[in-house]
Amino acid sequence: MTGTSGGKRAGSRRGPRQRTRFQPALLGLALGVTACIVAWGYLVWAAIDFGSSARSGNSTAWWFLATASVGAVACLFVGLMLIAAISRRLGITKPPEKPKGDTGDEPRPVGGRRAAR
Repeated sequence: MTGTSGGKRAGSRRGPRQRTRFQPALLGLALGVTACIVAWGYLVWAAIDFGSSARSGNSTAWWFLATASVGAVACLFVGLMLIAAISRRLGITKPPEKPKGDTGDEPRPVGGRRAAR
């Protein structure tokens, strides 16, 4: 039975292919990631520059170094969150599942399950 198109293993098991369409929200997220990466790179470069100035005796450069470092960390964090949002919208990752027994309708009892008995 070679050459038949029917049978148990015929065809794709993934189902029909979905057509990809242009999504403006993804473009905005991608631009946000790009801006965060550029800002992170600039802040890291500035922190290195302020660090060398601070070591040579400029005491106010320590404050600029700290500010640039915190800004770089914040840019990297926001960029990673935007990447997670892009991967969720593309279907690469899935949202977290609710715990078993959690319907989301009623509030959880204070003290956990033992206090609810």
